[in-house]
Amino acid sequence: MNTHAAHPEIIKRLKRAEGHLRSIVAMLEDNRGCLEVAQQLQAVERAIASAKKTLVHDHIDHCLDQATGDGPRSANDAIREFKEICKYL
Repeated sequence: MNTHAAHPEIIKRLKRAEGHLRSIVAMLEDNRGCLEVAQQLQAVERAIASAKKTLVHDHIDHCLDQATGDGPRSANDAIREFKEICKYL
């Protein structure tokens, strides 16, 4: 499996979101206000959505480059995978 250029940044974003999730659990255990918890949940949701979007876009760029190059994949395979991954945007 080839490494995508954006993976280190995505990992960093997801680890940050993981830390925020742990903080949210602690907030709930400490009976913090629902508004405050909801705001933090929204922030985590946006962070994960951004990481997913970056991953999908990086994958599309990577796969399309391979399909147009001299790689073993056919253009039809790349297009099929492109259509499949786009549903996650």
